[in-house]
Amino acid sequence: MPSAPELLREGPLLIKNRYPFLAYAGPEVGREHFLSISSFSLHHLASKVKKNTGKEQKAIKIQAWWRGTLVRRTLLHAALRASIIQRWWKQVLLKLQADRRRAALELYARQTWAAVRLQAWVRMWCIRQRYIRLLHAVRIIQVYWRWHNCHTCGFLRGRYELTANKLGLELEIFLGSQICRITDCIPFPIKN
Repeated sequence: MPSAPELLREGPLLIKNRYPFLAYAGPEVGREHFLSISSFSLHHLASKVKKNTGKEQKAIKIQAWWRGTLVRRTLLHAALRASIIQRWWKQVLLKLQADRRRAALELYARQTWAAVRLQAWVRMWCIRQRYIRLLHAVRIIQVYWRWHNCHTCGFLRGRYELTANKLGLELEIFLGSQICRITDCIPFPIKN
């Protein structure tokens, strides 16, 4: 920044071009007014801007160091807080991801279980239908076999009773659909 005597030498036009922030909007629209800088205020500024002494330089260095320390401390606290927030957010994301993964796994397990159960029911139904067909075929074969056996061969069933003086016979002969029953009592000859 130029010193106060330089500003005095430049004049108001140069001040207007170099320092537009000194302009302010006036009461009339479209006109710009510039702050008038009196020679008194410029000399006052020039007297304030003088060479710093050694003690002031050391104080300025200490103040700069202290401000830097405060800024570094503030930045360190901000970085620590940011890392804490980032860690928390990563944990939240990991938990959400684990929940989503668990839900997907449970859905997959339910779907797999349902598919296995459905397949088991279909297999059971197919086997049951096959069993019913085989049972029906067995019954048909048994009916024809029994009918064939009854008409082609017969069988004999009987019992006897033996006492001291007689033999009692009871015979049943099955020939197809016909049954023949013979009951006879045969006496023994008694020798004296």
